[in-house]
Amino acid sequence: MKVIFLGTPEFGAKVLQKLIYSSHEVVAVICQPDKPSGRGNKLVAPPVKNIALEHKIPLYQFNKIRVDGVEVLKNLKADIMVTAAYGQILSQEIIDICKYGIINVHGSLLPKYRGASPIQASIINGDEFTGVTIMQTEAGIDTGAILIKKECKIEENDTYGSLSEKLAYIGADACIEALTLIESGTAVFIPQNDALATHTKMFKKEDTIINFNKTAKEIVNLVRGLNPNPIAIFYLNDQSFKVFEAKAVCYDGIEANGTVLKANSKQGLVIKCKDGAVEMVEITAPMSKRMMAKSYLNGKTIQVGSVCNE
Repeated sequence: MKVIFLGTPEFGAKVLQKLIYSSHEVVAVICQPDKPSGRGNKLVAPPVKNIALEHKIPLYQFNKIRVDGVEVLKNLKADIMVTAAYGQILSQEIIDICKYGIINVHGSLLPKYRGASPIQASIINGDEFTGVTIMQTEAGIDTGAILIKKECKIEENDTYGSLSEKLAYIGADACIEALTLIESGTAVFIPQNDALATHTKMFKKEDTIINFNKTAKEIVNLVRGLNPNPIAIFYLNDQSFKVFEAKAVCYDGIEANGTVLKANSKQGLVIKCKDGAVEMVEITAPMSKRMMAKSYLNGKTIQVGSVCNE
């Protein structure tokens, strides 16, 4: 089949790579525009764009696909579209363009975790399993009928980054399987049970702030679920610290939650929480690079007894 692929981040890039080497023809790739990044605000290309350019596939980057992309998509004369973390909502006019419509590669076991951050949510909520769903795109957000589900175990050390990579490979295989079923006329789409639906959202800055009134497990899961982006943070002396790795520590003291219990190069940075304490293993401190907290404390001082502020 002739396929238009829509995706933007690394998750989408892995799906696209698999699709390119399948029996189907990718006639065009659509991704979000390049975005400024880093201190110099240099424009950075999305991973999907790099794959398209590498394979010399026609590429389009619409600011608003519903406005700018309709005629372009129609003129491509594709049989089907595939979306994988594209990042824009598609209009009904776009959904109706191709003979076989659009299928989406979604990083959860729908109807659980509809929306923008299903992979992060599964880790933050402490789920044991998640997976990938291949669904038919319709006007609602991740509400379409389901063709394929593939399950994946969440390991204790999984982060958003590592789990996203695993799910991308699973999703890529499931996408090829789905296209084969659709092309052969044997695809069976099953409507979702809306009563079982849960929803996720785009993270705001306030969602990334560590609340030390929560349990150690909840805090560790938040850190894992936001690594490598948007990254969990905490404030100490009105300065923000990014946290890339944390682990639970047994402690039964009566200090206020958020109190720094240990801060040295041998014991690391340990902070009191609801049911014990949390060691901040890997951090980025103010005016510093990313490093292990013990290394940071080898040359810097954090006062024991100081309290994190929200």
